[in-house]
Amino acid sequence: MQFGIFDQNDHGPYPLGEQYERRLQLIEFYDRAGFRTYHMSEHHSTPLNLTPSPSVFLAAVAQRTEHLRLGALVYVLPAHHPLRLAEEICMLDHLSGGRVEVGIGRGASPHELQYFGVDPDQAQAMYVEAYTVVMQALTQAEVNFKGKHYVFENVPIDMKPAQLPHPPVWYAVPVPEGAAWPAQHRINVVCGGPLQRVREITDRYRAEWAAAGNSLDELPLLGINRFVVAADTDREATELGRRAWPVFYASFMKLWKKHGTQPRYARIPEDFDTVVQNGGAIAGSPGTIRAQVRTMTEEAGANYFISQFSFGDLRHEEVLHSAGIFAREVLPAVRERVAQAV
Repeated sequence: MQFGIFDQNDHGPYPLGEQYERRLQLIEFYDRAGFRTYHMSEHHSTPLNLTPSPSVFLAAVAQRTEHLRLGALVYVLPAHHPLRLAEEICMLDHLSGGRVEVGIGRGASPHELQYFGVDPDQAQAMYVEAYTVVMQALTQAEVNFKGKHYVFENVPIDMKPAQLPHPPVWYAVPVPEGAAWPAQHRINVVCGGPLQRVREITDRYRAEWAAAGNSLDELPLLGINRFVVAADTDREATELGRRAWPVFYASFMKLWKKHGTQPRYARIPEDFDTVVQNGGAIAGSPGTIRAQVRTMTEEAGANYFISQFSFGDLRHEEVLHSAGIFAREVLPAVRERVAQAV
């Protein structure tokens, strides 16, 4: 079992420059504490994400950390020129000393794509083509591709990433049938949603992985992503979540409400108590957090737990305290249990 961080970097209680600096300080703590990877989202024209350029922010993260792996989860491929994105990935991989992880996706919000002049109905086809081009650029000396949206002929590629043939790849899977492609291509996955659905996804991934003749000992990371609020008592943690959630919810829903629409997959409740009841968040004292993480990962069939500690109007000190409890109480306990099993 390994542990990572997910960060929307949504609008918090600080001015923008201060938010960046405080977030970088938190990431420095994640690095020291022993979390595996810092994953960040990409969104545009919304307070849900104040770091809309993952590569720019991750370049700063690379210089402030030593061991923590880092990457977008995900790069919204239709919003990027694939050749330029491949160059950015190579740069980040070398700037970080080979610590980059590359999440890929088509984008969850049709409205954000429309603002960029991208037809949401074409986003899936653009994503597939862009992914092919990026992987060619990362692994081959030339890019040759002819598709509906991208055409490249004999484009020379001089840069290659530090991790050969390419950095690890991540994909967000919302439904069980979506696990087949990443399993067949040895791609790590992350899942949200109800525990039962996550279990169906991880079971399908393992089945596809085994069917391809792969050993379960070499299984990629199957991640489950949850909001986490840890405090000295269950009551204090719940109160923090109740206070911060409406601010996050407003940022999350702003564009959907503006256009009178709803998310297709990533629907979230309006109140924090329902989020906890549905299993989308964990809130509590050190003992509660430790027990719930163990139960949740076992029920989900996951081998990677991704915590979202920062959201809404949670202040720097509150997030640092929460992440500190998790680092002290959960990380060592799980590692000790794994060591005993071996």
